Amino acid sequence: MESHQLNWITNFIWGIADDVLRDLYVRGKYRDVILPMTVLRRLDAVLEPTKQSVLEMKESLDAAGVVHQDPALRQAAGQAFYNTSKFTLRDLKSCANQQQLRADFEAYLDGFSPNVQDILEKFEFRNQIPRLSKADALGTLIEKFLSPEINVSPNPVMNGDGSEKHPGLDNHAMGTVFEELVRRFNEENNEEAGEHWTPRDAVKLMSRLIFLPIADEIESGTYLLYDGACGTGGMLTVAEETLHDLALAHEKEVATHLYGQEINAETYAIAKADMLLKGEGEEADNIIGGPEYSTLSNDAFPSHEFDFMLSNPPYGKSWKSDLERMGGKTGLRDPRFVIEHNGDPEYSLVTRSSDGQMLFLANMISKMKHGTKLGSRIAEVHNGSSLFTGDAGQGESNIRRWIIENDWLEAIVALPLNMFYNTGIATYIWVITNRKPEHRKGRVQLIDATKWYKPLRKNLGKKNCQLTEEDCQEICDAYIAFAETEESKIFENAAFGYWKLTVDRPLRLRGIEPGRVYKAKEIKDLKETRERDETAPPVIKKVHKRGTVPDPLHGLFETTIGGKPAVVEYEPDSDLRDTEQVPLLEEGGIDAFLRREVLPYAPDAWYTESSVKIGYEISFTRYFYKPKPMRSLEEIRADILKVREESEGLLDEIIGGGEL
Repeated sequence: MESHQLNWITNFIWGIADDVLRDLYVRGKYRDVILPMTVLRRLDAVLEPTKQSVLEMKESLDAAGVVHQDPALRQAAGQAFYNTSKFTLRDLKSCANQQQLRADFEAYLDGFSPNVQDILEKFEFRNQIPRLSKADALGTLIEKFLSPEINVSPNPVMNGDGSEKHPGLDNHAMGTVFEELVRRFNEENNEEAGEHWTPRDAVKLMSRLIFLPIADEIESGTYLLYDGACGTGGMLTVAEETLHDLALAHEKEVATHLYGQEINAETYAIAKADMLLKGEGEEADNIIGGPEYSTLSNDAFPSHEFDFMLSNPPYGKSWKSDLERMGGKTGLRDPRFVIEHNGDPEYSLVTRSSDGQMLFLANMISKMKHGTKLGSRIAEVHNGSSLFTGDAGQGESNIRRWIIENDWLEAIVALPLNMFYNTGIATYIWVITNRKPEHRKGRVQLIDATKWYKPLRKNLGKKNCQLTEEDCQEICDAYIAFAETEESKIFENAAFGYWKLTVDRPLRLRGIEPGRVYKAKEIKDLKETRERDETAPPVIKKVHKRGTVPDPLHGLFETTIGGKPAVVEYEPDSDLRDTEQVPLLEEGGIDAFLRREVLPYAPDAWYTESSVKIGYEISFTRYFYKPKPMRSLEEIRADILKVREESEGLLDEIIGGGEL
């Protein structure tokens, strides 16, 4: 269908809001009526030809006492949905009495199949009926949607002479109209919309980053796509289109199944409705959501594995209530978030309760396919905190470590600022796979794409720039090339890792006996009664048996007790305690680092192996920092002279032209 016809239909429906709802609703609430009504009108039009068959089937099922009627009614309708009420929207249009119309309209809604009921319930559409009915607007609304000026039926509308007045609207075209309406409403309410809606340009880039590197390896077959925070479902549908286009270009035939989970009720309703409108009724059953379906505490697909996964999870959003439902920090046993890694059977990926964004990534990784040739590929958008928050041993760092040490992190792309509707912050796309190609193994690519964008003529909320086709191409070219450039850096996996350790120094107290071993209680008393003194001997807390090899760097010091040599441990001074971060790639490891960086300044320092934790962080600014060239002395001098001239002129003005 021609795009101008789709625009005409979209504009017509958009105009209904102003015609019918202007004095009833504030603009931001038009969507509460227009979106569900658009869905109802399309479903109504699609069901029209089989209406009689459905009513007959319903009658015979009731007569036979059949309880589970859904499959038979779907079959009678020839669709994945149906309506068993005696009404169509056309029957309701002619109802003059407002009270009767309301009752009939509610009966019409009650006749829809459970999947449509779910959509109406999540849209809270029934709550709108009293207001529409009271204002005498319900009949007008239905009439407008039935206008002969538009055709939202899959069948063409003919003129009296047999020529075509309006072409039929196929499922894809209807989906496009609906998505365009959603986009316009989102842009009108862009502050809140950004929470549920990722800009199309970012989604297209994510889809390409997932599929382009393996375009030549895609075989004919069925692929499963998943989004654990699916919003209105745009990411899934764009990814699906991208995969189909690539397959076509490589002369392959692919089938796709889409799976999504979404906690916001209205957003979930839009995603599910979009699937139904596109004729993907079976797919609509794989979109699960509503307030009771939080991906973190109530995973809708616990035993599923997916080929391709994309997501834009919420950033900086507390998941405290999820954590409580899952048993709290100590009781949480979810196999997605407490796993086995590096010999630790209870390796925790549990992040701070104030921000759950990285748990969405862990959730996706738990659903990777390990037994297929292509394995799984993941693209997820995060803000900067996912790169570095969380200390060594904490959830965020543990997730980074687990991903990188398993060699799953293929690349991270830094996006331009102000890419999203409700935030101007820096955002990054993480690309993850469990099938890295040979030339990428053991390495991670970081791409700085912050300069590749074009400004928008008019801001959409906070969004003031977009990725054009050329920008997307530049990013993808840099990605595929996998070469060191100003915008692309390549690192060994271990380059992001470090050991974090506690460095101690001995407690030295004035007036203690050198060479004497003090018990724990004595040390406690000494701390309270004696003053610290750097020139005093260290407090000995333990003597090791004869033959122990001294190792001062690990806290085993050589001294004399009662005139005989001994190996002892000193009581550490908590005030002098320090921590060090040692890069995993440090030549010679921790010991060499401490000998070079610590012992020259504190020769009596030591660390204990048990204090060592491994952490991972990724610092984009450090890797892509470009220092500004220093200004020349001439430039600085010229500036100083200019300031002096200006200030002298000011002084003249103040004291009246220099005359005292």
